[in-house]
Amino acid sequence: MRKVLLPTVIIIAGVLILFRLFYLQIIDESLKLKSENIAIKKKFDYPERGYIYDRNGKLLVANQPSYDIMVTPRNVKDIDTIEFCKLLNINKVDFIRILEKARNYSPMLPSVFLPQLNKKEYAAFQEKQRKFRGFEIVKRSLRDYQVHVGANIFGSITQVTPKIIDRNPYYNSGDLIGIQGVEESYESILRGVKGVKYRQMNKFNKDIGPYKEGRFDTISVRGEDITLSIDIMLQQYGEELMINKRGGIVAIEPKTGEILALVTAPSYDPALLVGRQRSKNYTTLFYDSIAKPLFDRGLLAQYAPGSPFKIMTGLVGLQEGVIDEQTTFMCHHGFSYARGRFMKCHGFGPHQLHNGIYNSCNAYFGNVYLRIINKYVKPAAAVDIWSKHVRSFGLGDFMGYDLPTGKRGRVPTSKTYKKMYPNGGWRATAIVSNAIGQGEVEATPIQLANMIAAVANQGYYYTPHIIKKIKGEKIDPKFTKKHVTTIDRKYFAPMISGLFDVYNFGTASALRVDGINICGKTGTAENFTRIGGKKIQLKDHSIFVAFAPMENPKIAIAVLVENGGFGATIAGPIASLMIEKYLRGKITRTDLEKRILEKSLKTEYERYTKKNIDSLTNIKPEPIDSTQVEN
Repeated sequence: MRKVLLPTVIIIAGVLILFRLFYLQIIDESLKLKSENIAIKKKFDYPERGYIYDRNGKLLVANQPSYDIMVTPRNVKDIDTIEFCKLLNINKVDFIRILEKARNYSPMLPSVFLPQLNKKEYAAFQEKQRKFRGFEIVKRSLRDYQVHVGANIFGSITQVTPKIIDRNPYYNSGDLIGIQGVEESYESILRGVKGVKYRQMNKFNKDIGPYKEGRFDTISVRGEDITLSIDIMLQQYGEELMINKRGGIVAIEPKTGEILALVTAPSYDPALLVGRQRSKNYTTLFYDSIAKPLFDRGLLAQYAPGSPFKIMTGLVGLQEGVIDEQTTFMCHHGFSYARGRFMKCHGFGPHQLHNGIYNSCNAYFGNVYLRIINKYVKPAAAVDIWSKHVRSFGLGDFMGYDLPTGKRGRVPTSKTYKKMYPNGGWRATAIVSNAIGQGEVEATPIQLANMIAAVANQGYYYTPHIIKKIKGEKIDPKFTKKHVTTIDRKYFAPMISGLFDVYNFGTASALRVDGINICGKTGTAENFTRIGGKKIQLKDHSIFVAFAPMENPKIAIAVLVENGGFGATIAGPIASLMIEKYLRGKITRTDLEKRILEKSLKTEYERYTKKNIDSLTNIKPEPIDSTQVEN
């Protein structure tokens, strides 16, 4: 048997090898094409990128023609450099530098010499192109923005880097790729497929026709169109309201998780990153370290959530059975705890869950949090249970949305406090600031919007996403998967009732919109920074979360305005205006609109620029555990 087996294996292997060689050499001519690459030139036909629409079918991003001058260094001979530079408005130093860079990439392969010429520049160069051997023009398409807002949503397109080329063989030098926003997230869908034409070149590098009569040529395939969940009118209105302010607004449709608006302020016109001025404009935006227009505050900025987090404290207290709707705590304009420490608030007298919410009583929620932690023998175990409840609302972790940037926020666990207190000995009173959204808790605006959306849905949410429809394809099924919180549905009704009365009797009573039942929560979060090694307390952040209508929520929103003060001062009015704009398409609270449109915080921000650092370092820092009055 062994004598037969070995020869059989050898014979079979030999037959397979011979068959493969026959196939490669006789049947499959692709290797022949590769072997003749020196005499064959690839010409790519670049497709148009897919268009981008908003949820109502409005065209947001289209395309415009652009022209790149490509250079093959080996073929550059006997040209008038001065005439060339004058024609393209560059100097000789730049000419030499760019040509050397192209030569380092490859002396025989074409690479971009000068990108993104407009029609006028293209026409002028084309007229004299015959005089400049080694240079050719490749037509591409650049983005043509139909709106002047949403730059953080769209992202932009730029030339691929060598690292991208090494990582993805689809791309070649000079190709364009989407970065940031939906251009990056949906690059493979929007970019389409390049077409390729193989041309025969003689020894003088002259094109003598298609290779094999075009048998190996392929045609380009246009990118697919996508429809975003964004309501561009709401997006534009949000950006207008945030002029001369810094912060973020995120609005979500609770029943689907679709993002209706994603505002970061300050922002910029997306058209700035198109054309030959792209690099210059990007550099200006990038080095603006004060306003940070490229920093998407809706997704990346992590803030103490302030009083909106009291919603979590109340719901966890109900779920853990340490309170019910009738549980009462006394308030004397604040909450006294741990050796004379005091959280100020406007409350006075007995507070239960309902008026604790609409009065934003620190004493009530401080006591609830102490009961949650003290329910268990070990504070570490209690913190982990509390953390699990909070995280079930999407806080403290990356949310899996379809944008390429984000931060996880922070919800502390027992590990957090083991690091902070390596010798142990910490108790509930040491971490009670978490009760009111201070302490070690941090969240991004999109996480706060998702949190209030889960409350609006009475215990579930869908992963926030910005895609609504892809032509010819289905969206990722993870965006239709329901995430259920750890809080029983029955506990949401009393919380929602309290949030409704925030607008009727509480901290947002001046922000009501007739005919729309809005549920919301104001927030004022302390804001510290370190300057010259000292902890400096700056003006508080203004925060507001809301959803409406109460009976059938169609929009959930989180607004955060840096250094905006009380939640009802700036963030609250913006939320009310955005809600009315989305639900009605018009504004009746013109008094609020006028006040917010005219409100500028530029003076406030200028106080903390570099030139004022010396004076700020003389300010006596506020005590770490102090908490501002909620309003």
